[in-house]
Amino acid sequence: QLQLVESGGGLVQPGGSLRLSCAASGATLGSYATAWFRQAPGKEREVVSCISSEGRSINYADSVKGRFTISRDNAKNTMYLQMNSLKPEDTANYYCAAGVGEGIQIYYCSGPMAPDYDYWGQGTQVSVSS
Repeated sequence: QLQLVESGGGLVQPGGSLRLSCAASGATLGSYATAWFRQAPGKEREVVSCISSEGRSINYADSVKGRFTISRDNAKNTMYLQMNSLKPEDTANYYCAAGVGEGIQIYYCSGPMAPDYDYWGQGTQVSVSS
């Protein structure tokens, strides 16, 4: 059973940077589509960024393009989210998630062709404030 544990959240000033980590155990993370989601108080959960299970499809939410970078280190069985130029509106609880892709799903990490994200971490809080 795949288990996910996030770390790296914290309080940072606007314009600052953080790197979130998602450490996996129990299975090989590279076999899954993986994603970072976030949820702010009073708002719906949204996908921030994702990588397909075959590794070549990477997507970002428009709000973070050019500022955030997702990566996956299969040797360490860990996924990362490098967040630069942070804004107050990036404040949220950030979750990593994984889903098993079958057939054509291995090429997608978002949209109708993406696999269901069945495995979730407990979340890590990111707060951006001066």
